[in-house]
Amino acid sequence: MPSFKIDLSTAVVFVATAPVKKMANKQTGERAVDRETGAGLSTVGLLISDEGEGNLYQVTVPETGLPEELTPGMPVRVVGLKARDWENEFNGQKRHGIAFRAVALTAGA
Repeated sequence: MPSFKIDLSTAVVFVATAPVKKMANKQTGERAVDRETGAGLSTVGLLISDEGEGNLYQVTVPETGLPEELTPGMPVRVVGLKARDWENEFNGQKRHGIAFRAVALTAGA
């Protein structure tokens, strides 16, 4: 599926929730990894405010792109944010949404 670049040049971004390891299989404990680099993936809650509107997004980031000192409330810059739509079937019900993925987060506004 195609992905789309998201321009955050006029937005203010804060960490809302600390990184959590993304799991490929919760039953086996297998961690999700980046297919190109093999780096483990984590999900971070980001509060993105732009043009008078703020929203919370869950963004997947490789652990190699996460600063060590990342804490809730911290202003960050998002590098290479993209959105991709997804659809799957779970227990006979179709689900769909938008997945957000970034190359890295850097400290500072």
